[in-house]
Amino acid sequence: MALRTIIHLPDPRLRQPTESVTVFDAELQALIDDMFETMYSVKGIGLAAPQIAVSKKLAIIDVSDDRSTTLCLINPTLVEKQGEALLKEGCLSIPGVYDEVPRALWVKLSAQDRDGQPYELEAEGLLAHCIQHEIDHLNGRLFVDYLSPLKRELARKKVSKTKRRQGGA
Repeated sequence: MALRTIIHLPDPRLRQPTESVTVFDAELQALIDDMFETMYSVKGIGLAAPQIAVSKKLAIIDVSDDRSTTLCLINPTLVEKQGEALLKEGCLSIPGVYDEVPRALWVKLSAQDRDGQPYELEAEGLLAHCIQHEIDHLNGRLFVDYLSPLKRELARKKVSKTKRRQGGA
């Protein structure tokens, strides 16, 4: 396993729709393992392949406190959603920025697991919120897109400032 570099806004690769996964081989398994290692290393609860500059419909999630509930979403589609709730979101590709975003309270998802087997999943609360956030990444959408233009601009400035402090811009 290896740590991957997480790319940050305004990297244009975060805005590109991704390609479907069609090959479920050892390379894909290594990528998934690398993604979990990378996500855990920065204390995240979700990571989409575009965030590590890989244009694939692949995201991973673990909202548990003890890393015991791993979820791999390959070629996911939201089949149904209900209700709406505001939860504070952040994003590993937009460091230091947090804001409330409206998302469905409950979702039904169709996807493939890491071996290519299709499955359906119903989720609510934080897991439902996270699933929607990661699927947005696969479609080139970021959580800041749900914010007002003023809040988006403040987020952009905060990311630039954070990158300068870290010596990355």
